[in-house]
Amino acid sequence: MVAKKTKKKEAGKVNADKSDDEGMSLDDAFGDDEDVEYAPASKPAKVKKKTVDEDDMDDMDDMVEDAVNVIEKMNHNGPSEPPKVSASRPVSKIKKGDKIKIDGVELEVDAHYVLMDHGSTKEMTIEVFDKNDKEYQIRYFDDQVESTMEVYELQEIMYIKKPVKNISW
Repeated sequence: MVAKKTKKKEAGKVNADKSDDEGMSLDDAFGDDEDVEYAPASKPAKVKKKTVDEDDMDDMDDMVEDAVNVIEKMNHNGPSEPPKVSASRPVSKIKKGDKIKIDGVELEVDAHYVLMDHGSTKEMTIEVFDKNDKEYQIRYFDDQVESTMEVYELQEIMYIKKPVKNISW
């Protein structure tokens, strides 16, 4: 942006040859600001510190306890023993349409794939469903199949770990 040169006006006179769309010069706009008084600086407002009373602490303790209970319920009280596996063939040979029994309930295999490649090992997933279309995942690591096998049940939008005792195919 380039500043325009303007002619100085005499005090009280308006230049008639100027067009209306040029506006005022900077000198005219800010020329008489000597008599402006500024307000004194105000002190910063004091911040009132909140104190935590015993009722608040009890409420927070209850909330933490509730959250821990929910997490324990979701994880079924931490790690459990791996299920007993009865395999008629290697787990790598399981494919879509095969039948797997979990604690006596027959499920059908929907997919068998790599969930995550960790470099030296792969985390595998077998997706299965029952006759009511309830979905489950059997997860394991390919280098330690029997000791790492876990079953998860789909609830709403999350897979929740489910304790199982026997898996067979």
